[in-house]
Amino acid sequence: MLGWSQDELARLAAISRATIVDFERGARIPHRNSLTAIRRAFEAGGIQFIPENGGGAGLRFEKPTRSPDD
Repeated sequence: MLGWSQDELARLAAISRATIVDFERGARIPHRNSLTAIRRAFEAGGIQFIPENGGGAGLRFEKPTRSPDD
């Protein structure tokens, strides 16, 4: 949704690119700390996580609070 590369996400989440690569290809499930860091990076980039509310969980854009270059 944000058009970020794996390198950008890794930098913004302060986790290794290998963690993201392995997660994307299904090689392993990231630790809770890594998932939290990824979520926080997405939220800082303007993604809002919508909880299950009868219509299903989802995502939507908010106004970004920072860009990948910050």
